[in-house]
Amino acid sequence: MSQLDTLTILGVNITPGQTKELSFNVAKLHTQNSIDIPVIINRSKKPGPTILITAGIHGDEVNGVEIVRQLIAKGINKPKKGTIICIPLINVFGFIQMNRVFPDGRDLNRVFPGSENGSLASRVAHQLMTEIVPYADLVLDFHTGGAGRFNAPQIRIVENEENLKKLAQIFGAPFVLYAKNLNKSFRNSCYKLNIPILLFEGGKSFHIDTNVTNSAVNGTKRILAHFGMLKKNFKASKPKKETVIISQSSWLRAKYSGLFKASVDIGSSVNTDDVIGNITDPYGKFNFFVRANHSGYILNVNHSPIVYQGDALFHISTQLADEQITTKTTL
Repeated sequence: MSQLDTLTILGVNITPGQTKELSFNVAKLHTQNSIDIPVIINRSKKPGPTILITAGIHGDEVNGVEIVRQLIAKGINKPKKGTIICIPLINVFGFIQMNRVFPDGRDLNRVFPGSENGSLASRVAHQLMTEIVPYADLVLDFHTGGAGRFNAPQIRIVENEENLKKLAQIFGAPFVLYAKNLNKSFRNSCYKLNIPILLFEGGKSFHIDTNVTNSAVNGTKRILAHFGMLKKNFKASKPKKETVIISQSSWLRAKYSGLFKASVDIGSSVNTDDVIGNITDPYGKFNFFVRANHSGYILNVNHSPIVYQGDALFHISTQLADEQITTKTTL
């Protein structure tokens, strides 16, 4: 969509050149205290794309919140042209309770596009999809691994979407992973509206990792620079390494229960039969070496010190994409 003279979001008019912090009122607590989600909107006087930047769909994914916080604190969200909308924390309920889900027990990322008469999570999803998302030309959505599993910095997109591939390459995360859009997810709902979305994964729940945060902030600057939206006082650096595009991957699971320790770095490449971790018992009588069942890149490592038989330990790439990506794209 082209930039309008006046943007009307949540009942508030924002004209070119204005900065507004709106209150996305989702509900009240049982104590009758209001819960508001800040929506920070920065508009340039010059016309250009509208980019929506979101995090905290899961309340335990604080690294995503930190990424958007840095974009705002550093002023990166003040565009040279166009509009940038930041929502650093969508699931404020989960964040307050240090919980992944909503108070109704629902995963917000499994109820999109939501309903105005549905559950609490569904109502929040509906309001987001009807009052904010339709204005976006591009969405950058930041996530982390859950349940103590640490994700290498990566962009997830659907396969065979040329524009998304180009945008992912521009972002420059260490990995691009082809992954299907999950039913009722935020990503799938944006996709159905023909709004391109890059889903960034990096780090783990309840943890802030500097390398992951830097990867995401630098990637965002590259996207903004590509569309002429990054102000000249910021520099969009080139990625240190070429992005690896992964078409297929699989999980390596624990054969035994016990104490677990990984011995391989996240993002590193391994060969078949390499020792990448070990499982022991508390009594010093048992020590099982976990070996890579195929060659590939380590995309996720389980950081839990205790695992049970069948638990996912490592996410390892099994096949790289053949095609090369060009970087010319438009919104």
